[in-house]
Amino acid sequence: MKIDSSKIVLNIFIALLLASCNSIKRVSDEEHLLDKNTIYVNDKVDKTETINNLLYQKENINFLGIPFRLYLYNLARPNIDSIVNSNIDSKPNKRERLEKFLSKKQLNKYVEARIGFNKWLKKTGEAPIIVNDEKTNRTLNRLEAYYFNNGWFNVKVTSKTNRLDNKRATVDYFVETGEPYIVNSLKTKIESPVIDSLYQSSKKESAIKLNERYKTKTFGLEKDRLTSNFRNNGVYHFSEDYVFFEMDTVRTNKKVDVELQIGDRIIKNDDSTRTEPFKIYKIKEVNIYTDYSYLNKDKTIKDSLSVDGYNLYSNDKLRFKPKALTDAVFITPGEVFKDRDRTLSYRYISELRTFKYPNIEYVENPDTTLTANVFLTPLKKFGLEFSAEVSQSNIQQIGLAFNPSILMRNVFGKAETLQLTAFGSIGASKDAANDEDRFFDIQEWGADLMLTFPRIFSPFNTDKLIPKYMSPRSSVSLSTSSQTNIGLDKRTLSGTLNYQWKPNTKVTNRLDLFNVQYVRNLNPNNYFNVYSTSYDQLNEIAQDIGYVGPDENLIIPEQADQFINEVLSDMPPPGLTDDDVQDISYIDERKTRLTENNLIFSSAFSYVRDNRKSLFDENFFIFRGKVETAGNFASLMSNVFGKEKNTNGNYEILDVVFSQYVKTEFDYIKHWDLGKKRVFAVRGFFGIAIPYGNSNSIPFAKSFFAGGTNDNRAWTAYSLGPGSSESNNEFNEANLKLAFNTEYRFNIFDDVYGALFADAGNIWNVLDNVQDPNATFDSFSSLKDIALGSGFGLRYDFGFLVFRFDIGFKTYDPSYPDGERWFKDYNFRNAVYNIGINYPF
Repeated sequence: MKIDSSKIVLNIFIALLLASCNSIKRVSDEEHLLDKNTIYVNDKVDKTETINNLLYQKENINFLGIPFRLYLYNLARPNIDSIVNSNIDSKPNKRERLEKFLSKKQLNKYVEARIGFNKWLKKTGEAPIIVNDEKTNRTLNRLEAYYFNNGWFNVKVTSKTNRLDNKRATVDYFVETGEPYIVNSLKTKIESPVIDSLYQSSKKESAIKLNERYKTKTFGLEKDRLTSNFRNNGVYHFSEDYVFFEMDTVRTNKKVDVELQIGDRIIKNDDSTRTEPFKIYKIKEVNIYTDYSYLNKDKTIKDSLSVDGYNLYSNDKLRFKPKALTDAVFITPGEVFKDRDRTLSYRYISELRTFKYPNIEYVENPDTTLTANVFLTPLKKFGLEFSAEVSQSNIQQIGLAFNPSILMRNVFGKAETLQLTAFGSIGASKDAANDEDRFFDIQEWGADLMLTFPRIFSPFNTDKLIPKYMSPRSSVSLSTSSQTNIGLDKRTLSGTLNYQWKPNTKVTNRLDLFNVQYVRNLNPNNYFNVYSTSYDQLNEIAQDIGYVGPDENLIIPEQADQFINEVLSDMPPPGLTDDDVQDISYIDERKTRLTENNLIFSSAFSYVRDNRKSLFDENFFIFRGKVETAGNFASLMSNVFGKEKNTNGNYEILDVVFSQYVKTEFDYIKHWDLGKKRVFAVRGFFGIAIPYGNSNSIPFAKSFFAGGTNDNRAWTAYSLGPGSSESNNEFNEANLKLAFNTEYRFNIFDDVYGALFADAGNIWNVLDNVQDPNATFDSFSSLKDIALGSGFGLRYDFGFLVFRFDIGFKTYDPSYPDGERWFKDYNFRNAVYNIGINYPF
C-alpha cells in the first residue's frame, strides 16, 4: 500500500487546527472575549473607518469571518517548558536514559525545539482580546474629543458592555452629537504693521471658511499657512507660536466668533523681556564653504573668491567653478529672506551627488539683514558600486547578473558626474536551440558610459525657459552590449543626449533630444531553431506537397530558406494552395523583420505626473505619456542630398535600412484607499507605433509584448497574442497594445497581504506589413480578441520592498475558436505562477 505523506501531514494539520477552533480556549472564567464593537451615532450604526479607528480595543482579526490567528495562538501550550521537562521527569531515571540514548546536548536541543515552536505559534498567532473597562473608557474619551474637535461641542458619549454566559462580550457605544457649531465671523488683532500687511494680501487663501462647521484642524492648517507665508516673505523671526485664536461661543446660538491674534516679536535677554514689531529681513551675503569638515573647521582659509555677493572659501585650492555652486544655492544676496530657499538648496545640492547632505545656517546682522553660511562636504572623487542578482523566467532556468560601476565626481569643476558601468549576465536556458552541452548558454556583456550635467547642456541660455528651481539635468551616454543566447544573438551600440526637469514636485519632464541605436543580429541562421512554430508550419507544408518525404524534415537553415524562396518565386513547387503561399509569405515577412539589422535615430518627450504625497500615500494617481519619432531627419537629409535607394526602395546608412516611425504610449494608474489596509488599484495602458516612409514595420526593440508578472499574469511574457493567432513562438510582439488591470489588495495579518486581480489586454499588428487577419487590428470588432486573466496572490511587505506571488488563470483566451474561449484552461495545471518584487502597478 502506497502511503501519501503529504496527505498525512495535511490531515494532522487540519486536526490540530480543529482542536484549536474553540475561540475561548485561552479565556479564563473571569474574562470575556471581545466578540464585537458597535458604534451608534444618533441611533444609527456607523461602520466608517474614521470612526472605528478611534476604538482602543478591537476584536480579534478575522479573515472571511474566521479568526485564523486566534486559532493558531490557541494551538500553543501555556508553560510549555514546564510541561516538556515535567514529562521527561515523570518517571525515575527517564532523563538519564534519554541523555544516554540521545546525549545531553541532543536532549536539550529537543526541548528547545519544542519550546521554540510553541513561541512561534504565539508570535505568529494573536492572543484573545479580553474586554477591558479601562480601554472602553479611553475610547469614550477619544470619541468625545473627535466630535468636539469637529464642531459638536455638546456631544454625549456612553457605552454598554454586554457580558454573555459563554465568556464572550460585545461593547456598544452611543454617540449623541447634537447640533454642530458654525464659524460665524473672523476678526483680527495684529500688532505688527508688516504682519498685518502680509495677512491682508493673502487672507483670501485662508483655511478658515465662514458659515462652515467648526473643525479644530482647520485652525492648525491656518497656523501653518500663516507661518509659511510670513517666513517666505522676509519675516525671519516668525514662528507659529505667535498665532493665537480666541473663540467666543457665549450666547451665539451655536455659532463661533473667531479672533485671530498675532502679537509683536518677543525678545528675551538674560533677565528681561521686551517686544518690538516684526521686520522684513534681506540676505546680505552668502558664504559657501566648499570643503567643510568638522576636523578642519579651525584651519586657515587658503583660497577664496567673491561673485555677485557669494563668497566661496576653501581650505585648499578651490576645486569647483563658482557658477556650479552659486547655481546650487537658491539663497540670493540682496533678495528678501525666504525660508523655502533653504529647502530648495538642500534638494538641489543633494541631487548633485557630489556633496554630503549640506548644512545651511543664518546669522543675523545689526542692519536687519542676514548672512547665510552654506557648509558643503565633498564626497570622495571616486566611488565604487557593485550589484548582483539571480533571476528565473520562462526562457531561462536560472540567470546570474552583475553590475560593477565606478563614479567620478566633479569632472570639469561644475559638479558633473561621469559613471562607467559594466554589466554581464549568464543563464541556462530551459530549452536550448543549439546542440551545445554548455549549461550556461545565455550570455550578455556590455558597458555604459554616462556623463551627467546639473544643468541644461546647450549652447543656448535656457535659464528663463527652465529655471534652476526645476532641477534641470542633462545626460550624455554611450553604451554597447553583446548578447549570445539561444536565439539570434545580437550586438548593440547606442548613444543618447537627454534632458530632465521638474516644473513642480508632481511633474517630471524628459526630452531625449537624440537617441541613436544600432542593433546587429549575429546569428540569423538560427531563426527557425528559435521560432519552432514557424518552422513546424513550414515543414508541414513541405511534407504535404512532397517537397520532402513524410518522415523527413527541412534542413535548417539551407533547405528551409530555399523552400521559402522557391514558393515565393515565379515558379513555385506544385501542389501548393493559395493559403499555403499566404502562410509562407507571412513566415518570410516575420523572419525578414526579426533577422534584419536595425538603425534607429529617434527623439522622444516623456511627461509624468505623480500626485503621491509620500511613499505611504494610497490615494493617488500617476499618468505617464510619451511620444517618440524616428528617422525623420535621416530621411530628410537622404532626400535633400539625393541619396539613392536600395532595390526595395529604402534609404540606407552604413548599409543598414534606418527605421522611420512614430510611437506613443499612455499609462494611467489610480489607487483608492478603502481603509483598514485595503486598496483598490486600476491601470490602463495604450501604445501604438506606426511605421512610415523608410519602414514598413517596427524594430523588435521598439515593439510591444503582452503577458508577464507586471502585465497579464495569466500568460508568461511574450506568450500572448498577437490578436487571436495561435502562435507558440518564444517572442510574440506587435505594434499596438491595450492593457487594463484591476487589483483588490487587503491585509490578512501583520505584514501579509492578499490580492484578487483581473488583467485584460492584447497586442495586435496595425498599419504595417503583417497581413495575417488573426494578428491584425482592423476594426473595433478586433476588441473581441482582448484576453482576460484573473487570479489571486499573496504579498509580504518587508518595508523596503514587497515580495509578491501571484497565480493567474486564463479566463478568456482569444486563441481558441469563438464560443470556446471562456474558462477553457481555467485550472491550476494551466495556471501561470508569477514571482515578483513590489506591486505590479
